[in-house]
Amino acid sequence: MSDAQHDSWQDPWPAPRAGHPVDAVVSLPGSKSLTNRALVLAAIADGPSVVRRALRSRDTLLMAAALTALGSTVDTSGDDWAVTPGAFTGDATVDCGLAGTVMRFVPPIAGLSTGAVSFDGDPHMRKRPIGEILGALRGLGVDVPGDALPFTVRGSGSVRGGTVVVDASASSQFISALLLAGARYDEGVDVRHEGKPVPSLPHIDMTVAMLREHGVEVDAPSSGADANRWTVAPGPIRAVDHVIEPDLSNAAPFLALAAVSGGTVTVRDWPRSTTQAGDALREILTTMGCEVGFTDEGLQVTGSGTLLGLDVDLHDVGELTPAVAALCALAEGPSHLRGIGHIRGHETDRLAALATELGGLGADVTEHPDGLSINPAALHGGVFHTYADHRMAHAGVIIGAAVEDVLVENIGTTGKTFPDFAGFWSGLIPS
Repeated sequence: MSDAQHDSWQDPWPAPRAGHPVDAVVSLPGSKSLTNRALVLAAIADGPSVVRRALRSRDTLLMAAALTALGSTVDTSGDDWAVTPGAFTGDATVDCGLAGTVMRFVPPIAGLSTGAVSFDGDPHMRKRPIGEILGALRGLGVDVPGDALPFTVRGSGSVRGGTVVVDASASSQFISALLLAGARYDEGVDVRHEGKPVPSLPHIDMTVAMLREHGVEVDAPSSGADANRWTVAPGPIRAVDHVIEPDLSNAAPFLALAAVSGGTVTVRDWPRSTTQAGDALREILTTMGCEVGFTDEGLQVTGSGTLLGLDVDLHDVGELTPAVAALCALAEGPSHLRGIGHIRGHETDRLAALATELGGLGADVTEHPDGLSINPAALHGGVFHTYADHRMAHAGVIIGAAVEDVLVENIGTTGKTFPDFAGFWSGLIPS
């Protein structure tokens, strides 16, 4: 099923314009990144556990289905998902959809199965990078031919493990995928990165923190000669109940709504300390002229009525680029977004897509190999294409909140991480 089928909204969808300051308090669904990591660890832990406030979205349901296919049981019937580990003994088929976490996190644990586990996904997913992980698994003793979807992992019931060298410059998920499974390998895993800097390091920090919560011994130096090396010792994975934080990257369009409308938006339950990349929005929005601070309810952002340009390296928080680029297209000064060449390998080539779609609405955008330069320009209405990418849809609705007659194609793709996003968004903007 495509993401578009998850929503019955008009296509292309008329994005509502905020003609007045928006004043709202919002509660966001849980983090996809935290939910899927928690599910993987629960499925290979020493006993049953519960993932509380799990995000219910296409990506997380695909992960639950994949783990169930392997032999664990994931009960997704309520808000809290009960996970019971099981024996990975039979043949299985895994649908990755457009979920990078499913395509990359599940093969390393599929190697623990005694069956043949086949992987495939949506057509675009066959273009997303996975070869580094499959090559690494072969180096660790797993039978998995090929370097792209579709592929089949033929496990022997155990994985030798040991030292492996990967180039994770295309995705931090290459590192996280191996670390999540490493404690179940006979020799653990010693992952060494060679190549350009690893993007989205907060996501690796998230993985390491969650492993330690499960009692797994992880060595992850942040500096020095071993800064690009992560080791996981073999041993038990303690069953732990997780309470999932709100998805802070999903907060981007809502906080941006305060910025573009000159209003105030509060996101409930924003954690004071977190490994989520979305926490960088606090500094980004402050730099662009907003008032940002914590209240008893959560994080509050108030727009000043003027958006300042931005010169920033988004290498570690690349997933925020579409929303930030949309704000920059509305800013009164020039902006330069750097260090994000790796997002060309996300759900779509996000740099090319942003340059095309923002430019199609009148923005002055220059595309660089690893970023975008955006100068002030008068924007106009038109169709904003999303390329089946939920973050592109977020960029479209942000522009639509400030510009008349913006039509967002395939708004239903937001169901990847936020069910009924369009209805929720429309309810925030006064008609």
